[in-house]
Amino acid sequence: MESNAITTTLADVSDAAAVVRVFADVQNRLGGLDVLINNAGIAGPTGGIDELDMSEWKQTIDVNLNAQFYFARRAVPLLRSAPNGGAIIGLSSVAGRLGYAYRTPYSATKWAVVGLTKSLAIELGPVGIRVNAIQPGIVKGPRIERVIEARARQFGISYDEMEKQYLEKISLRRMTTPEEVAATALFLCSPGGSGISGQAISVCGNVEVL
Repeated sequence: MESNAITTTLADVSDAAAVVRVFADVQNRLGGLDVLINNAGIAGPTGGIDELDMSEWKQTIDVNLNAQFYFARRAVPLLRSAPNGGAIIGLSSVAGRLGYAYRTPYSATKWAVVGLTKSLAIELGPVGIRVNAIQPGIVKGPRIERVIEARARQFGISYDEMEKQYLEKISLRRMTTPEEVAATALFLCSPGGSGISGQAISVCGNVEVL
């Protein structure tokens, strides 16, 4: 296999046993690990706290938080052997620094990712592993469109009006692009980011409130 070939493993990130299989593939195909990016996540349900379905709450916790733990615990033994020191990047959200009414399961997990990040940065720093979180804002794409649609229904207004409300809460008055988030992750993994650890970095155009 060429060294620059892309490999994949299909797995349910909320299943600890499936994550073990992922890392068996990582070891067999790649022979080691330099960077872990914990990017899997779901939007979770929209609704008041007394309206939420327990199964949806649990699913959001399992995918958005537990999966990051499952991957980190398997990645760290490999990252300790990374020649230039390994790196972990956890995807949080601007909802991990602001309250987010009617999206409590999502927001709770994204705050937790920041706590996990800062704790692991202290724990793993002495062995050269850097740990940071990225907090994207309103990221353009199908996912936020579904979120805006659900929130518009919650408040009984049109999609366009809800989208307008979202944009008015962003200082730059525009959505963040996926490419901007990816560029931040690339920087954190590069030599330019070699002195950064324990940080939760917002890439959001300055979302003022949710």
